[in-house]
Amino acid sequence: MPLVRITLSEKYNQGTQDLISKSIHQALIKEFNVPEDDYFHIIESVKPGQLRYPETYLGVKHTEAILFVHITASIGRSVEQKKNLYKSIALNIEKSTQINPQEIIVVLTENVKENWSFGNGELQTFNHI
Repeated sequence: MPLVRITLSEKYNQGTQDLISKSIHQALIKEFNVPEDDYFHIIESVKPGQLRYPETYLGVKHTEAILFVHITASIGRSVEQKKNLYKSIALNIEKSTQINPQEIIVVLTENVKENWSFGNGELQTFNHI
């Protein structure tokens, strides 16, 4: 785990979507010590009118280039790890795609390991958080 849901405008082509996904995964590997093969992403490409956002929120400006990253992961990371993850995601995406970091909204939802099944209708055990 984690499970990552990326929601963005259909204006982003498949190549850019792939780069965004890989950028997020590399940040998770680096900052959350996620194994490389723990790569579960859902990319939702929607019509621009399906994304709602204010032009400015908390001093950050947003445009139609906005993208949402919702990460569900098991509980156990420090506030510092979370700050580092958000920064790493933004920098990785900016570096690989030229998307402005102000357009990247990240939401982290935490749960316990017992809330996951990775197939076969079973509760698997895993050592990483």
